[in-house]
Amino acid sequence: MIGMLRGKVWEIQSDRLVIDVQGTGYLLAVPYGLLAKAHPGQELVVYTHVVMREDDLSLYGFSSFEEKQLFLQMLSVSGIGPKAAISLLSTFGAVQIESAIASENLNLLTKVPGIGKKTAQRLILELKEKFKGRSSLPIGGSSFSESFSHTHSEAQQTLLALGFDLDEARQALGQILKDSGELSTEEQVKKALRLLAPS
Repeated sequence: MIGMLRGKVWEIQSDRLVIDVQGTGYLLAVPYGLLAKAHPGQELVVYTHVVMREDDLSLYGFSSFEEKQLFLQMLSVSGIGPKAAISLLSTFGAVQIESAIASENLNLLTKVPGIGKKTAQRLILELKEKFKGRSSLPIGGSSFSESFSHTHSEAQQTLLALGFDLDEARQALGQILKDSGELSTEEQVKKALRLLAPS
């Protein structure tokens, strides 16, 4: 199995990267956080996992070993497939997902498309003990500008969890609010990542 790849970014697609490893291009489905920070020609080390099915062979890539491990832990939960696990990582990032599971935050987990209440409950039931002791990340509150709605607060926290600094997150989300008005958390994060992606 392929556990790790080191190579250069050859192509960036809407939800995938092509990594050139000594002349061979590997197509990887990756979380939006990794996608947003990648640029053509950049050398990357990507932790990988292969998902084999009867009619499909897919390669998933992650920016850290810990992110990959969380992906595998989520796959062990009934009802969570690779696409749902990647969607969770794309929307919130590993730290916030672990915190949400540890604090039994159903409301946060069910904001991800494809994650219903029963699926979120299974995630919590089966993984809560693994993330015991993780501090709960604040959603909204006085640390956020009053000009942001509740969903903007969530989107901002997600961007912080993905590694962007506070000024970058606020600037990107402020531009989105000005141009688009109210959007869901996932839509805000996707638009912000496009704005924050290197040109």
